[in-house]
Amino acid sequence: MTIDLNCDLGEGFGVWPMGNDAAMLDLATSVNIACGFHAGDADTMKKTVDLAKARGVSIGAHPGYRDLHGFGRRPILGLTSSEIENLVAYQIGALQAIATMAGHRVTHVKAHGALSNAACEDDMTARAIASAIRAVDPDLVFVVLANSRLVAAGEAFGLPMVHEVFADRAYEDDGSLVSRAKSGAVLHDADAIAQRVVKMIQSEEIISISGKAIRMRMDTVCIHGDTPGAVDIARVLCKALRENDIAIAPFKTAK
Repeated sequence: MTIDLNCDLGEGFGVWPMGNDAAMLDLATSVNIACGFHAGDADTMKKTVDLAKARGVSIGAHPGYRDLHGFGRRPILGLTSSEIENLVAYQIGALQAIATMAGHRVTHVKAHGALSNAACEDDMTARAIASAIRAVDPDLVFVVLANSRLVAAGEAFGLPMVHEVFADRAYEDDGSLVSRAKSGAVLHDADAIAQRVVKMIQSEEIISISGKAIRMRMDTVCIHGDTPGAVDIARVLCKALRENDIAIAPFKTAK
């Protein structure tokens, strides 16, 4: 049994750091790098890419809404399909340029925050993201929230996909993530998270906040780099996975 461990990184800006990217890169097998819209900038992107390359970790673009003040976690309403396609393509291209300069390669794309949340429920947004990825490079892997509208969009555009679940987030009964505005949406107890993820992988089910079991495909598990204690959570999780004969390795793709 094998699982990829991914983390959202490069989310500082200018002189303001966010999380411990170097430590997380010693634990993750793939990372998603902010591309300047919700967080990150050219220097932060380059530093993160360099760190990932030195550790042999695959990198992906992590495009979000243009919302530095809200960290990309506030919805932006009224965007057209072409506007969403353009903002996603723009951000993928920015990371591709930085990666090329660093001698590394972008392998996947994972939507961030409110953009991802919207796409999980709205076909137009999901298809716009998938369309942008295919237009830039149809070989880029689309990281999708399991059981969401993103899956159908990825299938419609013929993209290679990996299905993602979250270590540090609670789920609603419909399989969506609990809103960060609600108590209990973000999990912090490293031991409890580790036990939860091991059970999720072994059973191929997530347990919602009310206790409902929901069947899900799981190719990769995410820990948010900005979650307090993220490095400790990742270390405890890695230990628990290995103790339960679950290997940690880069994801394999499937269309």
